[in-house]
Amino acid sequence: MNPLIMALPGAERLAAALSARLGWAQGELMLHRFPDGESCPRLRPAVAGREVVLVAALAQPDARLVPLYLSASVARELGARRIGLVAPYLPYMRQDAVFEEGQGVTARHIARLLSCCCDWLVTVDPHLHRYRHLSEIYSIATVVAPAAPAIAAWVAAQVERPLLIGPDEESAQWVAQVAALAGCPYTVLRKVRSGDRAVAVSLPQGVAWQGRSPVLVDDIVSTARTMIAAAGQIAAAGWPPPVCIGVHALFAGDAYAALQAAGVTRIVSCDSVPHVSNAIALDGVLATAVRELSGT
Repeated sequence: MNPLIMALPGAERLAAALSARLGWAQGELMLHRFPDGESCPRLRPAVAGREVVLVAALAQPDARLVPLYLSASVARELGARRIGLVAPYLPYMRQDAVFEEGQGVTARHIARLLSCCCDWLVTVDPHLHRYRHLSEIYSIATVVAPAAPAIAAWVAAQVERPLLIGPDEESAQWVAQVAALAGCPYTVLRKVRSGDRAVAVSLPQGVAWQGRSPVLVDDIVSTARTMIAAAGQIAAAGWPPPVCIGVHALFAGDAYAALQAAGVTRIVSCDSVPHVSNAIALDGVLATAVRELSGT
């Protein structure tokens, strides 16, 4: 019997797209909220003996992780054979070290929580800075579905003579991959971050940009300060206004409005985080990764 796909709140569209691509049935996950805010999941139809694939949108994760944990635990309690998790945006990956006295490595704690309730995990381009692989902190099977092919296809189809621009030196390998797939040149910025919302960037010298359309690409757009600073540098250098592309469109607070006001041509994101800027669908690469890990 094929796995049963179930959507947590906010992930309904992606769950439906995966169900259609994979040809698997979609179950119903109802999340009852008690007056005091506690959650009680109810899963239908019966999951006993079946593999259950939970699809979760985990931006603003503190309100979403408990319902996810309870849903996976209830599925296990009701006899599910295996439990998979599709979380296109994987939160709590940036606190991958102790930066100040008294802190902890929260990335490891969330990894332990998800590893204890699920059997496998599919995500998209997680923030792997100090870790090379998710297996360093997750004890379950994991597959990272790449956003690069979908981004490259969108750029090639929508932008005339693009020049890709990465946010910092650490992004060089990823940006180079997108550029190779899109058949265009690329460069990367030099970035110095002095706080959550304080970022300074500089453009490299000698870039052949004449006749090119700048395309800023980043994996996580949270405060958007990096893109805003980059757009300012691009304007100061006399380049055309850039197209801005983010994989995970978090856009905390006024970030989206601030980026719109920064003199950019267009703001586009992948649909790993539901947002009005979503224009690049990832259900194709996610379906491939899910099929790789599922027991079918």
